[in-house]
Amino acid sequence: MAFASLGQLQAGGIVLSPDPFLNSRSKQLAALASAYTIPAISELRFFAAAGGLISYGIDDIALSRQVGIYAGRILKGERPADLPIQQPTKFELVVNLKTAKALGLTVAPSILARADEVIE
Repeated sequence: MAFASLGQLQAGGIVLSPDPFLNSRSKQLAALASAYTIPAISELRFFAAAGGLISYGIDDIALSRQVGIYAGRILKGERPADLPIQQPTKFELVVNLKTAKALGLTVAPSILARADEVIE
């Protein structure tokens, strides 16, 4: 198993990239990381909420709102090719202090001050 190998290698942590297969197993992956005492981060907010250490990524709500705005513009007759390319402008940092404590980690106050959400 991958997490057992990481534990044996004394890995400093793992970064989970967004993937539909991994996203659907956030709770399981967070539990495995915790069981093998491996700090795990992801860019998806719900990973930290499921027990991962940290998430940092785009704000899904703001992105969905922008998609809706563009869909409305297209439905009103604008051509998609005429719409400017948009990039995310809002990012979220979520820190799970409960997980940090379980891993024996201290999160720097500067990180906590910048966090959009701290799970205690």
